[in-house]
Amino acid sequence: MIVRIMGEGQVTLDGSRLAELNALDEELLAEMENGDGPGFRATLHALLTRVRELGEPVPDDSLEPSDLILPSPEATLEEVKNLLQDNGLIPETP
Repeated sequence: MIVRIMGEGQVTLDGSRLAELNALDEELLAEMENGDGPGFRATLHALLTRVRELGEPVPDDSLEPSDLILPSPEATLEEVKNLLQDNGLIPETP
């Protein structure tokens, strides 16, 4: 699966890693619902860091469609709310 981090580029990520990322996504959702700005910022940073660690960068000259788009590290709580799907940023795994 191709994951884009807005403002950074894309990584190839094994879909089997989504379950691991969902735990951070659920934490992020809870912090957003509670208006916990500092917690939101820390968890967003942790989620993006984990995606970078687990993924392999897609070359800049490669034009691949993204399966998943994540906000930039500087995104505000309000901007991330606008990107959310029904179940968060990371799709649920079956």
